Amino acid sequence: MTDFKAGAILVFDKPLGWTSFQLVGKVRWMLCRAIGEKKLKVGHAGTLDPLATGVMVVCTGKATKRIEELQLGAKEYTARLQLGATTPSFDLEHEIDATFPTAHINAESVEQALAQFRGEIEQVPPAFSACKIDGKRAYDLARKGHDVELKAKRICIHELELLHFDPDAMTLDIRVRCSKGTYIRSLARDIGEALHSGAHLTALRRTRVGEYGAEHAFKDIEAFGQWLEGERAAALQARQ
Repeated sequence: MTDFKAGAILVFDKPLGWTSFQLVGKVRWMLCRAIGEKKLKVGHAGTLDPLATGVMVVCTGKATKRIEELQLGAKEYTARLQLGATTPSFDLEHEIDATFPTAHINAESVEQALAQFRGEIEQVPPAFSACKIDGKRAYDLARKGHDVELKAKRICIHELELLHFDPDAMTLDIRVRCSKGTYIRSLARDIGEALHSGAHLTALRRTRVGEYGAEHAFKDIEAFGQWLEGERAAALQARQ
């Protein structure tokens, strides 16, 4: 059986609605149950918002020492943006708070806007994010109604590809390959502003973290449970 204390790297396809904390907690509980231990170090190499799905790299035991190294790997996402409206969180967590004209937006202006964000850029994280201000999470302050001012950070958008533009629905589908610390929600906000309009995310999926892609991931927690059972059965057979 895999030695989870010595360290293992597991890749999951996080489902919609789950927090990263919930996924790690569920994996830890299942592993402890499988190996008969009360405690096991488990951590992840990069948070995903509850409204996002996709690749989460989870490390166990001594492999948790590699989390910082794994976080440095480029991330890849696919996202859908709704143009012409904004929300406080830049996604569907909150209701629309403002609407903007979109009649002037066409495929050419979209390509011109996207070109502004390729390469190294300064990006201001969302107020509803895990960034810390005086030791407190920005999203906790924002949800309590406090004004949250976050400083711009230097990030790199390695690739930004337009997959589809729907001029009737005013939606954009994009693929983004980016550095650690990039917020796709902030990118959506900034693209909306570059188009002299507004925008927010309506769907987000992470397809890769460094060398680990969706093809390496357990499709759901049930698939992981089945794999664990197979590991246990093989270990019992080996002892006989």
